[in-house]
Amino acid sequence: MAAPHDGYGQGYAPADPYAQQSPVQPGFAATSPPPPAGQEHEGGKKKKRGYAAQAYDFGAGANSALGGQPQAGGAFQPPAPAFGGYAAQPEVQPGYGAPQYGGQVGGAQPGSAGSGYPAPAPYGGGVGYQAPDPGYPGPGAPLAGGVGGITQGMGQMNVGGQPPLPGAQPGQPQAGQAAARPAVLNQLYPTDLLNQPFNVAELDLPPPPIILPPNSSVTPSPDANCPPKYVRSTLNAVPTTHSLLKKSKLPFALVIQPYTSLHDVDDPVPIVQDQVISRCRRCRSYINPYVTFLDHGHRWRCNMCNLTNDVPQAFDWDAAAQKSVDRWQRPELNHAVVEFVAPQEYMVRPPQPLVYLFLFDVSYASVSCGLLATSARTILDSLNRIPNADRRTRVGFMAVDSSLHYFAVPKDSEESGETQMLVVSDLDEPFLPIPQELLVPLSESRLSVEKFLQQLPTMFQNNQSNGSCMGSALRAGHKLISPLGGKITVITASLPNVGYGKLEMREDKKLLGTSKESSLLQTGNSFYKSFAVECSKNQVSIDMFLFSSQYQDVASLSNLPRYTGGQTYFYPGWNAGRSEDAIKFATEFSDYLSAEIGLEAVLRVRATTGLRMSTFYGNFFNRSSDLCAFPAFPRDQSYVVEVAIDESLTKNFVCMQTAVLHTTSNGERRIRVMTLALPTTTNLADVYASADQCAITTYFSHKAVERSLSSGLEAARDALQSKLIELLQTFKKELAGGNMGGGGLQFPANLRGLPVLFLGLIKNVGLRKSAQIPTDLRSAALCQLSTLPLPLLMQYIYPRLYSLHDMPDNAGVPDPETGLIVLPPPLNLSSERIVPYGLYLIDDGQTQFLWVGREAVPQLLADVFDVSDRTKLKVGKSTLPELDNDFNERIRAVLQKSKDYRSRSVGSIVVPHLYVIREDGDPSLKLWAQTLLVEDRADQGMSFQQWMGVLREKVVQ
Repeated sequence: MAAPHDGYGQGYAPADPYAQQSPVQPGFAATSPPPPAGQEHEGGKKKKRGYAAQAYDFGAGANSALGGQPQAGGAFQPPAPAFGGYAAQPEVQPGYGAPQYGGQVGGAQPGSAGSGYPAPAPYGGGVGYQAPDPGYPGPGAPLAGGVGGITQGMGQMNVGGQPPLPGAQPGQPQAGQAAARPAVLNQLYPTDLLNQPFNVAELDLPPPPIILPPNSSVTPSPDANCPPKYVRSTLNAVPTTHSLLKKSKLPFALVIQPYTSLHDVDDPVPIVQDQVISRCRRCRSYINPYVTFLDHGHRWRCNMCNLTNDVPQAFDWDAAAQKSVDRWQRPELNHAVVEFVAPQEYMVRPPQPLVYLFLFDVSYASVSCGLLATSARTILDSLNRIPNADRRTRVGFMAVDSSLHYFAVPKDSEESGETQMLVVSDLDEPFLPIPQELLVPLSESRLSVEKFLQQLPTMFQNNQSNGSCMGSALRAGHKLISPLGGKITVITASLPNVGYGKLEMREDKKLLGTSKESSLLQTGNSFYKSFAVECSKNQVSIDMFLFSSQYQDVASLSNLPRYTGGQTYFYPGWNAGRSEDAIKFATEFSDYLSAEIGLEAVLRVRATTGLRMSTFYGNFFNRSSDLCAFPAFPRDQSYVVEVAIDESLTKNFVCMQTAVLHTTSNGERRIRVMTLALPTTTNLADVYASADQCAITTYFSHKAVERSLSSGLEAARDALQSKLIELLQTFKKELAGGNMGGGGLQFPANLRGLPVLFLGLIKNVGLRKSAQIPTDLRSAALCQLSTLPLPLLMQYIYPRLYSLHDMPDNAGVPDPETGLIVLPPPLNLSSERIVPYGLYLIDDGQTQFLWVGREAVPQLLADVFDVSDRTKLKVGKSTLPELDNDFNERIRAVLQKSKDYRSRSVGSIVVPHLYVIREDGDPSLKLWAQTLLVEDRADQGMSFQQWMGVLREKVVQ
């Protein structure tokens, strides 16, 4: 059997010469088949045998078959993180500038001198388990089978760009336009969806590699192309004509996530400090690794519109040090992602300070559930975390019930410094009672602010008012901060029921699950859209923290963040009396306050002549045809931009450049520029072989949300199903040679996850057909589906399921090489994977469920939960006890690692709740967890088997 070192979570051979640089394993642990129960040596393995003794008798434990998949004719053995022959790559790119995988484009033969890869071992060498033949051939290389082919494929995987041919001098004018298209783009591997089932591990694979012609970039930098964590294209080979794109039925769109962490320190990008910003005179693109230099390097030709521009004189000169610099070292020629410090002409006005205006709901509902006290306390504890490096950050506070309460917080230097409360009860034209003092600089009023936040909960502790004039409060708040711009943070537990933007209790249980349900997802009062647009014009962004136990009209309130670059955070049934609720909100709110948001930002995407950005999705206001305005730029959201092909593309590769002009939270004007280069093709097979299933799903998730708000949920679900059938039919007709006999359902290996991802989307709480889902929950889910960064969105649509009672020995402990916790192999979301004596984690990124089987052995319960008897187990929201045993520590490590979004290159403040669920316990909890098992039949949704049956029937017709 495989040697013990096979447990590396990497898909690489242990002798991998790059091991020091493989930053994160894709989170799979290769599990070797369990030894017969009798042969376990004593010691650390005793417990594992105890929890799953029965599993070994019947060979039924989820991890007992390799990764729990039946081996369909040996064709697919899951833990190999490689499908259809894409080689496994670490999913997190090495830090900028670290060397990356990838030899010459030709891909040296594996094992030969200079390939940098060990020769394939006979078993379990290159990849955890033998991957399906054939491997992924390098351009022009012969097809090699098995692991060899994969290792060879790794040779040309250039994650971040193409190394130039040896001997190419930087700066030589390259025949970029005339070079032939690369001989081979990604190879197309048709698979049979019915007989070679999808494995969830495939969702963690990197997108199909971008194979550019040699010497496309002006420097040999491995970072010359944009890493997928910032920008992913639905197609990594672009059709040259609109008609070919139309024929493919695939969407062409970019998924853009300009920031991959809440704080710059976690994901630094190179910064160009010298304010020399070279841009094309005509199309205004920024100079980047794909331009060409002419005339002895005095001029450069734009890679977007072909215009020739002068190189600025200061480009090769370091003004600070008064000496000439080597231009080939400049970040903007080596890195696809850079940030320029912007000079004066990029500012309409001096950079604004960071401003936070807090609107507290102080009505009875908010005070009685402990919301006011918890939020005041959290702000108090987080004052040091609010970005304030330039000491200009300002804060202001208002309280809202049926009146408006302003607070004038004095400066610390003032002698008789008491905070004054000014109450205004005229809600129609709320005036500012005093002009100054309402937005105070945090560093000058720090002590007064602390004192105020300590007193705030006591001021309203006996408030009996049930009114909430939040609409009027928002107008007043807007009036207060619009001269500067900034964030209005709304913390409320009630429905706005007096004054402007008054909302009705319009939820009607009889409408749920009917065609009329969609009207409840529309805005209940036009004030929320028109006011949001007004805010956007004045650089005011709104974030909503919503905590109601009754109907709160999330559908209407979520418009405020939607058009102002904000976010809606929803905490249904929240109560500070439950420590889990209090800790979750306090942790998330504190991280929210610490995030280094951008201010007064605009985003624009430019592209090679012939391409046009046609539609934009996400939380912002689309100010003109191609300019997206963000009063504040969040760090935990992503955006989708659809690309149209207006004229035939003549170049062999095209570029798309995203630029975000913004003011950092410490008052510096900057431009973050991300340049993505993609090869073009005239061949439909290339387009399909390079399509990215996760990016495609993200695009259709945004489309489905738009559709459900305009035409209703039914229409959105139908559109998803028709799209999938259309893609399957197109592939069958154009690329699978018509009828393939055997009644299979053909689709490329790299898109094999689409059917299950679309099913997950249709069954997501935001879209699924059901008469049980409260409108607020639905609306909140639609907000998630249209803002989550791609890795979190995939998990939200197709959650993670891990078997814990029989996880491999290296799961839940740090990987010896990377020091990161190894997760057990993920399982497909089907109850067939769940055995009655098991312990499982189901995690959709928002909530974690710990599922305890009805026949779990007492030893397991004692080690994990410290209870002897299953009936004594506390179900529902919970926290795991910290016990002094190895298994408990590993389970806690897995729970922690599963919610570690930093390792997936995304920013997020969300701390999922943990629910403990007994299979024979509370039926409603159990039903809720089971709705996440996407492949099962539930409520009114079909099982994966039925779904595939429907698709096959429709496609064969």
